[in-house]
Amino acid sequence: MKTQNKSESKSKVPQDGLFPEIIRENYLGSKKLLNKKAVISGGDSGIGQAVAVHFAREGADVAVIYKESDNDAKETQKLIEKEGQKCILLKGDVSKKAFRKKCIDKIKKDWATLDILVNNAGIQFPENDIENISDEQIQETFNVNIISMIAFTRDFLPLMKEGGKIICTTSVTAYRGSTHLIDYSATKGAIATFVRSLATNLAEKKIYVNGVAPGPIWTPLVKETFDDLSTFGKDTPMKRAGQPSEVAPAYVFLASEDSSFITGEIIHINGGDFVGG
Repeated sequence: MKTQNKSESKSKVPQDGLFPEIIRENYLGSKKLLNKKAVISGGDSGIGQAVAVHFAREGADVAVIYKESDNDAKETQKLIEKEGQKCILLKGDVSKKAFRKKCIDKIKKDWATLDILVNNAGIQFPENDIENISDEQIQETFNVNIISMIAFTRDFLPLMKEGGKIICTTSVTAYRGSTHLIDYSATKGAIATFVRSLATNLAEKKIYVNGVAPGPIWTPLVKETFDDLSTFGKDTPMKRAGQPSEVAPAYVFLASEDSSFITGEIIHINGGDFVGG
């Protein structure tokens, strides 16, 4: 089946998930992030790509950290540069200390300082039976999803000044669990706690830490990891999955001065699935 190029945008949100909508055709930037510098891990596709393009439309230069897909990364770079902003591509595994150091050194050399850090990189391996979850899978999931996030944040902090913003991607699964994403949902719960703890820790330094907890969203990761997508998102009150274009504006809000009295909070974007916290 032919899919639409993801760089194309539609004013009407696609419902069938054939392609992810990255940014709405009628989304107007208003310079909310003018002259800001942002790093986004997992920024080459899905939610990360949408955040990168929205940041660029709002006036920010963006460094995109990605693991494998050069095509996706170059497409993201193209979209960022189309908005008149600069883009740095950094390819590698965030769970590796040497690569994280490479990223820090590059940003320090090119930008000297950092305004916004979006911790978005993540992996998942659906498995209904916990007995089939190997030690190796557990270790990999935690290394990528939360351990590297803590390490990255620690190492980028010296580049951030007063007013810096840290935004972490957690998930609705952190609040209601998941029968087939047990280890993944555990890491997302850890991320929510990390947000609250770090926000308190950095409050006096006036560096703000918040999170976004998406529900079912059409992304390449979803299509790569689930065999049956016929019911994906249908259990939400809206009876559909969301698009990356519907998630990214929350990151813009948290990255901008509009959220200057918010820290330690999680924004839930899940189609009406009520959760606490």
